[in-house]
Amino acid sequence: PAMQYVSTRGSAPTLDFGDVLLTGLAADGGLYVPDHWPRLPRLAPEASYAEVATAVMAPFVAGSLEAAELATLVEDAYATFSHPAVVPLVDLGDDHHLMELFWGPTLAFKDVALQLVGRLFDHELGRRHQRLTIVGATSGDTGSAAIEACRDRDPLDVFILFPDGRVSDFQRRQMTTVRADNIHTIAVEGTFDDCQDLVKAMFADEAFRTERSLGAVNSINWARVMAQIVYYVWAWLQVGQGGPVSFCVPTGNFGNLFAGEAARRMGLDVDQFIVASNRNAILTQFFTTGAMTIGPVSPTLSPAMDIQVSSNLERLLFELLGRDGIQVAELMARFRGEGHVEIPAEQFAPLGERWSAAAIDDERTVATIAELAARTGMVVDPHTAVALAAAHDLRSSRSPLVTLATAHPAKFADAVAAAGVVPPEPPDSLSDLLQRPEQYVTLPNDLAAVQDYVRSMAE
Repeated sequence: PAMQYVSTRGSAPTLDFGDVLLTGLAADGGLYVPDHWPRLPRLAPEASYAEVATAVMAPFVAGSLEAAELATLVEDAYATFSHPAVVPLVDLGDDHHLMELFWGPTLAFKDVALQLVGRLFDHELGRRHQRLTIVGATSGDTGSAAIEACRDRDPLDVFILFPDGRVSDFQRRQMTTVRADNIHTIAVEGTFDDCQDLVKAMFADEAFRTERSLGAVNSINWARVMAQIVYYVWAWLQVGQGGPVSFCVPTGNFGNLFAGEAARRMGLDVDQFIVASNRNAILTQFFTTGAMTIGPVSPTLSPAMDIQVSSNLERLLFELLGRDGIQVAELMARFRGEGHVEIPAEQFAPLGERWSAAAIDDERTVATIAELAARTGMVVDPHTAVALAAAHDLRSSRSPLVTLATAHPAKFADAVAAAGVVPPEPPDSLSDLLQRPEQYVTLPNDLAAVQDYVRSMAE
């Protein structure tokens, strides 16, 4: 039977996978989730990453995509990864494993989902003979991963907004040096949250959204989360020995962690989720107290987590509140209006058993990079270091622990160098990145200015 999707705010129309893929944000401002969680398929431990991915995602695309079509797109997407395992696990000792999610073309975990999503867009739009204008906000990695996945695909025009001066040189250049007619990068005079608000405002402008056929690549798009569920199942197959596994995840927008929770709801045996944040600790606050208060964003060495509004948390709230969309809508309106929200204790209680959270500062991040390099010779990026520090502090069960490594250390050479560690060279494909000419436009944090630019370029 075809999988149907519902909005977390309860009043947008129910859609199938093809429509959800192209819609992104729901019309009521909510995020789409499947109307039920399918059970995980039985999988052989020796299955390849692509085989696991096809089996885990098949129920989510049912009714929109044939199994054979999905398998072809999946094979094609993961053939772009430079490691034979696609997502290798490295043993750190003490039954602690690092899952390396950065072997895709832009060296970040976003590639795992976006290489597939780009192909899904191409396939679905081709079938419908339609075009789509992708608008996305990035704190550094989503932008380049989306650009790489969508470049030179005829039915797509792509506009990526990033905070001016708040992404690393390497990250900016990964976006601004791509030469493709359908790719446009915009430096916004503001923070990542400003960029995200501009994207949401473009979606909320019904006339503009329809006129330009807007689509989303950030993790409000269900297809991104769907593709991320796979590596939790993959990790369990590699190290679980049939019993439970724990996960530690560095997180900003919560999409990565929600994918783990989705896998658990599908039947994956998870002991513990460790939420690793930096100084922008709104998620740590939530998982510790059940309340959230928006504060100002502090720049850190792990910029992908410099966020105060984690859009995917809404998907978790929907589950915690018994899938009551009206209650979620009221909660989110209050959060936006007052900058503070609290979950009733009895609905928050189930989290306490399985979830724990830490906020790791820059000093500790750098110390963690240095300590790991000294002990093992391995070099990790600052986001991964935040997770390793949190894992060290909060691991509470004896089950195998998998920490997610979300970016290649070459992307954050400055933070690595700050730890007194020599940053590794980027792979050959990116060795001349810093010499390539850049092309981007700088715009004020102003909705009309951004919309005018999108109109002028998409003509």
